[in-house]
This record gives sequence, C-alpha cells and structure tokens, in this order.
Amino acid sequence: MTFIPKPRVGYPGQPRNALGLTKEDYEGSLSTLCAGCGHDSITAAIVQAFFEMAIDPTGVIKMSGIGCSSKTPAYFLSGAHGFNSVHGRMPAVATGALAANRDLVCIGVSGDGDALSIGFGQFAHAIRRNIDMLYLIENNGVYGLTKGQFSASADPGSKAKRGEINRQQAIDPVAVAITLGCGFVARGFSGDKEQLVPLLKAGLAHRGLALIDIISPCVTFNDHEGSTKSYAHTRSHYRPAIFADFVPPADEILTTQSPGEGRRVVLHDGSSIVLRRIEADFDPADRSGVLARLDASRAKGEVLTGLLYLNEELPEMHDVAGTCRTPLTALDYAALNPGSEALAEIQRNMR
Repeated sequence: MTFIPKPRVGYPGQPRNALGLTKEDYEGSLSTLCAGCGHDSITAAIVQAFFEMAIDPTGVIKMSGIGCSSKTPAYFLSGAHGFNSVHGRMPAVATGALAANRDLVCIGVSGDGDALSIGFGQFAHAIRRNIDMLYLIENNGVYGLTKGQFSASADPGSKAKRGEINRQQAIDPVAVAITLGCGFVARGFSGDKEQLVPLLKAGLAHRGLALIDIISPCVTFNDHEGSTKSYAHTRSHYRPAIFADFVPPADEILTTQSPGEGRRVVLHDGSSIVLRRIEADFDPADRSGVLARLDASRAKGEVLTGLLYLNEELPEMHDVAGTCRTPLTALDYAALNPGSEALAEIQRNMR
C-alpha cells in the first residue's frame, strides 16, 4: 500500500473543536484511489464527524480488511492506531483489540466483497457478539481491485461495464443485519454528506455494533448506464426514509433543515438522534416493519436511506463476556500471569 503524506497548510482563524484541534488534525495521507471515487467522499464525512464530536484521534483504532474500501483508513485520523488485516477477517482483529482495551473508539471499514463474501461469517458473528464498533460497508457492487467482477451485493439485472448481466440474487447487508439482531442499522450514500455525517456521529455514539451500509459508486468499473450502484442510478432512485440529525450531549441543536414533526431516540450516553418522519407509519424501533419497508422499497427499485433500525436494549460484548474493565496494557505482570494453577483450572473447565 502506498502512503503519500498530505501537505499541511495552516492559516489563522481555523475552526477548532472542544479539544483545540482543527479538521486538518483528523486527516491522513493523500488518497491513491481513482479520482471521483465515492470512498473519498466517505473519508471526508468521517473526518467531519470525528472533528465535530471532538474525539481524540490517539484513542481511536481504525480497522480494515482487503480491498479499495480497506485502503481508506490510511486517509483519515493519521494520529490513530490502525490495523489492515487479512481479507474478511477485520471483525476478529477488532474483537481482540476491544477485548484488551474497551476504552478505545473503534471504526471498522469494509467493502461489499470484504464483508459479504469471504468475510460474511465474520460479519455475522461481529453482530452476534455486539462488538462496540462503527462498522462501515463501502458498497459499490463490484470487486474493484480485480477489475470489476460482480460482488455479492450486485443487484439482479445490473449490467457490468463489459456488458454482462448479473443473474444472481444480491445480499442486502441492511436486511441481514436487522435479521441477525443488530441494534443500529443505517444506510447512506457517499454523495449525500449532509445525511451521512449525522449517521456517522450517531453510530459512533451508539454502544454496541453500529452498521452503516454506504452506497459508494466505483467510477472506474460501476458508474455506467445499466449499473444500479452508479451515481446517476442512485440519485434518481434515492429516497430518504427519515431526516436524521445528531445532537451531542449538552450542545445546542445545529441544523440547516426546517424542523418537522418527529421524535427523539435517546442513546446510551444521553445524546440523541432527532428523527423527522417522511412516512407517518415509519418507526425505526419496529423491526418487522422496517424489514417490510425494505422489501417494499427493493421491489420498487428504491434506495432507502437513513437510520433504519435502532435497538438500545441489546447487551454489548463486554457485558456478556465479563471482560476486565482495566485495559490489559495497564495491568501488571502478576495480574496477566496468574500462574500454572489458574491455567490448569481453565483447562479443567473446558473438559
């Protein structure tokens, strides 16, 4: 992987967040992705979200697997910890890191190939364990690094750049995540930063796994007529399910939208998402209703976006496993190595 340092140009009067940091402090290396790639727009939204939430980059771990999407953690939060793992195995590495230090803020970036093909089993078990991480799928419907073959998320009837038609069923990560019991499920579009930034902030504030599937067109292999993941197709079939804004704790609500009828969903830390319903019967807490709405939108060829499902009652991984509250790096040798008798007892319990 090639890393190109991004030149830092400071100027007086740059906006600073509560930590005294500028947005530039949340950037990374220069992108080596194709010009116009939707992934770079997602990177810009991630930088904006972390800056506005005033999250210390040194307390963040950014994880990824293999693919164009998995290169993007190099392009944001240069001061964070990072790990580019084996193809499809990012959730396992993230689980280990969070088991060792629950105080870290974790963002995992995957793609439709990395998460829904070779990593589909890891994706499912990350949801089952409810790992405390923001899990992003940068979804373009193709294997970009291997020249544009259909991925597992390619829609039936979608046309490849070379002319062939996809005849296989698509895996919808949003429907799968809700079915598996994920407590925070959303979908965004790389071309709509106004919606994507609040979704990212809400996902970061959620305790447990927060999944955001982001339609991110591949300008090289999947941005042509006949593709259902292109900019033109997504914009023409784009339908926001709800208006969502993130309200940080103790801060005033800042939005350019006119207020509408809605309700407030309180998150674990006292912050909330203010939702304005476009459809009167849409309720993000109604699991079966959301799945039915996804099916209806899919039948119409619509791309339904926004915060689609939220459940705040699920136990997080540390609650279930009873992990150590102190980061393992802060424990002394005696605590980390209880001796041979303790090991023997563990082995007896496994028989």
